[in-house]
Amino acid sequence: MTRATARLRRTVSALLSAVLAGGIAASAVATAPAAQADTWRDKEYWLKEAGITKAWEVSKGANVKVAVIDSGVDGNHPDLKGVLAGGHDVSGAGDSDGEKSIGAKPEHGTLVATMLAGRGHQPPKKTTASAKPSPSATASKTMPDGIMGVAPEAQILSVSTWLGSANPGGKSDQDQIPEAVRWAVDNGAKVINISLGSTSPEWPQSWDAAFLYAEQKDVVIVAAAGNRVGGNVQVGAPATIPGVLTVAGLARNGQASTDSSSQGISIGVAAPAEKLAGGLPGGSYAEWAGTSGATPIVSGVAALIRSKWPEMSARQVINRIVSTAKDEGTPGKDPLYGFGVLNAEAALKDDVAETKANPLGSIADWIRVHRRGNLETPAPEPTAEAPAPRATLPKATVPVAVPPSQLDSALPAAVVIGFGALFIAIIAAGTVQLRRAYRASAGGPEEPDTGAITRVDRADRTS
Repeated sequence: MTRATARLRRTVSALLSAVLAGGIAASAVATAPAAQADTWRDKEYWLKEAGITKAWEVSKGANVKVAVIDSGVDGNHPDLKGVLAGGHDVSGAGDSDGEKSIGAKPEHGTLVATMLAGRGHQPPKKTTASAKPSPSATASKTMPDGIMGVAPEAQILSVSTWLGSANPGGKSDQDQIPEAVRWAVDNGAKVINISLGSTSPEWPQSWDAAFLYAEQKDVVIVAAAGNRVGGNVQVGAPATIPGVLTVAGLARNGQASTDSSSQGISIGVAAPAEKLAGGLPGGSYAEWAGTSGATPIVSGVAALIRSKWPEMSARQVINRIVSTAKDEGTPGKDPLYGFGVLNAEAALKDDVAETKANPLGSIADWIRVHRRGNLETPAPEPTAEAPAPRATLPKATVPVAVPPSQLDSALPAAVVIGFGALFIAIIAAGTVQLRRAYRASAGGPEEPDTGAITRVDRADRTS
């Protein structure tokens, strides 16, 4: 191994660890005044605007397991009662069931899980005497308090990882990610949500076999594109792996988010990424932003589809989502919106032609061309008797853009690789689209998106 290759491996590893949550950044947490828990449910504008409430007329995700590869999921949150169907820790630093909140952003996994499969909760009964509610008031309460996930009848498999800081368990991200994917597949996940990423499009060769395994086992993998504010100017791995459904972020006005998204040719679909709401470990709620939150919205829709059509292939599930998306930006697929803006109702109700190939590619085909590997016998998991070879990084298939100096200087710069006129043209087109979207939103987001939590409250508060 050359010195340059070793340095590149260390850089990519550090980048992945630093960019948990697709670019989430540290920030102060502001405590909110007392409020009813259902005010948080009312913040879920995407349930209606993305067509999810209409999609519920067809499916709510029953009998589908979704793996959340993240920082652990607190199964004791009021909105996650009965949601967890199992879990596993791959970091060596968490609880064996994957429920302990760990890593640099321990709250992250619970935020993701509640948005994906939260079931809300019944408010505590008041002990003081009060007037009997009118029939109309009772009828108007169609959902319980708290966060309702996109797939409220789906089940979650929590796969906890330690990313974003030095892992006391000793396992690197290069080891944790493939182990997490394999465990999820082997334990019945039909959808895998990965709301984390890096600032490099490259991934270690040691990841190939795990993502190929998921593809061969017909599992849908959904990953975050990353956020510009967090340093992700260009989509990074694992969202660049062929066959993965990569999710870009939208501002509140429905246009491409200036901060809470990145851009790249691997993007498949765009979903809301600003002014989001989710649950925190211990029973609280928070406002947050970023493609980390857009990803479980799309994973939830994938679960709705797999529940409605259990025999439908993963490639057809992905095809349903991207082919029914509302085209936005440059006509056709583009580096800001992918195939378009998520339309859950259309994905569940429209007639969609069958496809023989995943519209986002195939890791099997990529390995055949770039690794010259034998697809019939994927690399086995490492054992004590036969240790895995040291990971090497492939030549980038998506060039890396140089991050502007005003972005988070604490993150290491991605390795700059030469790129041609085609890539420059793509970036230029994307920049034009961003400027248009920014002007359309009358000056951009009301609150700059750092991927941070901006407001928290307890689940059990009542007015």
